[in-house]
Amino acid sequence: MKILAIDIETRPSLAYVWGLWDENIPLDRLIESGEMICWAAKWLGEKKVEFADVQHDGKKKMIKQAWELLNEADAVTHYNGKRFDVPYLQRAFLEEGLTPPSPYRQIDLYDTVKRQFNFPSSKLQYAAEYLLNDTKTKHSGFDLWTRCMEGDEAAWKLMKKYNIHDVVLTEMLYNKLLPWIKGHPSYGALEGENLCPKCGESDLKKNGFVFLQTGRYQCFRCKSCGAHSRATKRYDGTTITEAPNS
Repeated sequence: MKILAIDIETRPSLAYVWGLWDENIPLDRLIESGEMICWAAKWLGEKKVEFADVQHDGKKKMIKQAWELLNEADAVTHYNGKRFDVPYLQRAFLEEGLTPPSPYRQIDLYDTVKRQFNFPSSKLQYAAEYLLNDTKTKHSGFDLWTRCMEGDEAAWKLMKKYNIHDVVLTEMLYNKLLPWIKGHPSYGALEGENLCPKCGESDLKKNGFVFLQTGRYQCFRCKSCGAHSRATKRYDGTTITEAPNS
């Protein structure tokens, strides 16, 4: 299964405003809409991290390269990407006249952190510090974005480092959270073999039964990632169909 970790950065919208506090901005005062300015991506398990930005690659090439990666992916993992990264990417594809990339499953690690654990914060920064003993790349704040919009090469160099490290953190966090991820696309379904649905390894240990209305099913624990799964057919006392399902 080809799983792509991706993260994008955007620039803010520009508008005329009358005040600095609690003001609704009508459309006739919107000058420029915010949009994607760069992205970083890597295939899980590979060393290379790809990066493209509007400053050095141009908008059209940057968007086309992102489309090609998503078109190749079986699944995409990100942090809050369902609400942020993917809608921005899809808007960019539409604006460039591209059709939707081939269907892929989304693995949003933000959903896992927020729904599975009672952490005081669900932000990537907190998850990286608490779970990985790592941190996002330090920068000067909003000033970094304004300098990039002004074409400052030093700022773009730091933006690239910041964006790439977010993708590295995403992959590390994916590996940490893997057995806890709900709805992960199944390796067994993809390969047609008795594999751990989450990591694709075949070293499964029988681990009791789960009882459903239709009967009882053999459960397994993956010795590699620790994820639980169950057989897809009922256990009848003599035969076990070991086709794991998360």
